[in-house]
Amino acid sequence: MTTAALIVAAGRGLRAGAGQAKQWRPLNGQRVVDWTLSTFRQSKVDHIVLVLPMGDDVIRHSFASTPGLILVTGGQDRAGSVLNGLEALKSHNISKVLIHDVARPCISLQLIERIIAALDHTPAAAPAVAVTDALWTGADGRVTGTRDRAGLFAAQTPQGFHYGAILAAHQAHPGGAADDVEVARAAGLDVAIIPGDPDNIKITTAGDFARAERILGM
Repeated sequence: MTTAALIVAAGRGLRAGAGQAKQWRPLNGQRVVDWTLSTFRQSKVDHIVLVLPMGDDVIRHSFASTPGLILVTGGQDRAGSVLNGLEALKSHNISKVLIHDVARPCISLQLIERIIAALDHTPAAAPAVAVTDALWTGADGRVTGTRDRAGLFAAQTPQGFHYGAILAAHQAHPGGAADDVEVARAAGLDVAIIPGDPDNIKITTAGDFARAERILGM
């Protein structure tokens, strides 16, 4: 069976500061995107799709000589970018696809392989870490209540799917989903939870760069 990785890198990602999208910023001697791509290249995926921002010819040109990448232009939002990437794989006889946020550069090879293996037994599988901290609600800087954390998980990527099923799910979805698992569940797909990795962090703020540097430097 043929497996593809779809790396979503079309977002603006400016909350991390520096006036530049986080995926193009340096991290331990490479760009964030380069760390992410490197791990997937070492995995058992057969094709890698990289979804890039619309209208950014400079970034697209930086990948022009990179072998083995299928470059795709992103959509108006994340869902549109994922759909563009999925449709670019139609002619490649894909059976499994892993959809990953480029801003998770600390992804491990072991987690990728666990997701791929899980898809032998389920149409969808995604990593998550059980919530262990106390949960509060708040307003105006004050705690307003608590929430039961039982059965709650922090979602991660890559989220893996049978290709035909997730393509159909995205084509039918009205948009606005938080992630691809939400799209899959709206289409009636059963999604297995795979133990995630606490080090598989998503870079969102400036402080996350320092944490990612420590993880990658281990």
